[in-house]
Amino acid sequence: MLKKENRLKNKYAFNATYKIKNFHHHGGITLNAGKLSDNDTPVRIGFVVSKKTHKRAVKRNRLKRLMRESVRLYLKENDDLNKYVSLIFTGHTAALGKNFDEIDKIIKTLIKEVV
Repeated sequence: MLKKENRLKNKYAFNATYKIKNFHHHGGITLNAGKLSDNDTPVRIGFVVSKKTHKRAVKRNRLKRLMRESVRLYLKENDDLNKYVSLIFTGHTAALGKNFDEIDKIIKTLIKEVV
């Protein structure tokens, strides 16, 4: 689980991040990056898997858990994401059947594209 200071929860924050239209897609996961941060506030990260991706909540929640754990481990090792105010990871159908190692590799690739 991400630290409380790193969670993106507010509907308006999600909408503000989507308005920036700075996104990268790889392997069934899309990363939307918000505005660049001008101070040392921690980055806020959100995870979204739509009902259109799969009708079963179990499948959607598993994908969110895998993405969340991958980002948590990345934040534990690195601190280079703090240049953004917010990030949103969106899972799609292509990412549903993948295991943790594949999801982790995709997440790291997306983060390297943004940073």
